[in-house]
Order: sequence, then structure tokens, then C-alpha cells
Amino acid sequence: MATVDSIQTVHLQSQLPVYWTIADLQAHLGDITAERIRLFPPPGYATEADVLEIEDREDRLCELEDGILVEKPMGWYESMLALLVARKIGNYLDDHDLGQVLGADGSLKILPGVVKIPDVSFVSWGRFPKERLGRRPIPALIPDLVVEVLSDTNTKKEMAMKLDRYFKAGVRLVWYIDPDTRTANAFTSPGETVFVEKDGLLEGGAVLPGFSLSLAWLFERADRQSGPQVDV
Repeated sequence: MATVDSIQTVHLQSQLPVYWTIADLQAHLGDITAERIRLFPPPGYATEADVLEIEDREDRLCELEDGILVEKPMGWYESMLALLVARKIGNYLDDHDLGQVLGADGSLKILPGVVKIPDVSFVSWGRFPKERLGRRPIPALIPDLVVEVLSDTNTKKEMAMKLDRYFKAGVRLVWYIDPDTRTANAFTSPGETVFVEKDGLLEGGAVLPGFSLSLAWLFERADRQSGPQVDV
């Protein structure tokens, strides 16, 4: 974790203008709410070690952008949707041995100084390094597929910026699932998207050939609050 002495040492490494305000930080990060921006370590000085330290100490997930720690929002309903998506992909991978699926605490270094935590991600075998990855470090792995379940505090600008980051890193397919409208957008580039209606299918395309996910099934399953009725 950064200390006062270490902050003084790395002062020249910060790329943020010294005159910036909280409002400037919010705009830089996509107009997100101020409560998601961590002020210690000071914006511009945070590292991957701080991402891990906060998770261990506070059980909070933070992404890293330009030396800034940004808390990742996720409610119980969004978490359940993400788990259902990951389960479907995992079942598919049982029959199609193409790679690994990661859940909502799978922190990944996708670019220098950039750590993202997709709600679900798929990494094909060819993108894993030859050496065995350690358990705690944040691996430099680029997913083929990223799934984000939108939360109330996500802004359009924030998600557009994330989209640019993902494709700049080499992600091939991005799904944004919107719980409010029960629809989704499937991106193959920042400027190429397919809108999926609430009764439509998210398709795996070239990333997960033959895979499809019904949005109607996804939300119907997530909305269940009881099991089947049993006659007595």
C-alpha cells in the first residue's frame, strides 16, 4: 500500500494535472459518482498492489485507471445475473474445451497501468502464458469475451470508455447486459454493436462457436424467489 514517503518518491510518475479537482477526476473517469473514487492512495499514485490490499482489507473490488482506484459497483441482482451467465458459459466449456471462464472478482491487467474486473470473462487457451500463473497477483491476461452487467452508478460515458479500453487491449467480444430494460448490446468493436431485445439471444460468434444465451431465460431465472410447488 502506498505511504506518504512512497507518494513523495513517485510524484513524478503521476500523469494527472496538479490543478485537477474532484470534478475533473469524475469527468476523466466517465462522469462517475464521487463515492466510487478512492482518495488514498491519492489519485494518480495507486498501483496494482493497492488493488489487492484493499480487497484483502475491506473486501471491496477496485479497478485501476491512470493510477486511480475506482470502486466497482455490483448489487445482489447484478451478481446473480453474472453468475448465471458464467454458469452457462461454464457448461458450454465442459463440452467445448476452449479456455477458462472467470467470475466477478477476476481482476485482470489488460493494459499497462490498467486493471479491469469484468463481471464475467472468457479467456481462450492460446492467451494463457506458458508459465503457471500465481494465485494472488493480478495476471496480465486479455479476455476474448467480456461481460458487464450494468449497475445504477454506471454512466454511458464510463461504459463507452471501458469499451475503448477493452478493444484496445485485444478483447474480441463485449456484452453489456442492462437489467433495467432486460436487453443487451453485443460489441465486436467500439463502433459495431448488435442490440439484443429482451426475447433475443446473445451469440458467442467466433469466440464461443455455437453458444447462445437467452435473455428471457436469464431474467426469468434471476427473478425466481421460490422453488416448484409440491402438492401435499
